Amino acid sequence: MSLTSTAHQLVTLASEGGEGGNHESLNPYLVGAGAFLALMFLLWVTTRFNRDR
Repeated sequence: MSLTSTAHQLVTLASEGGEGGNHESLNPYLVGAGAFLALMFLLWVTTRFNRDR
């Protein structure tokens, strides 16, 4: 597979677009809030283990 044919396939895939790839049951605000809460939990855990300084 050459670089040219790979690039052509990627351009074709990107230009088709499709239906957006979003599932009907996924709410972007709920997913974003869940990701934010998971990151805040990981930050809290990290700060709990870093109390020796």
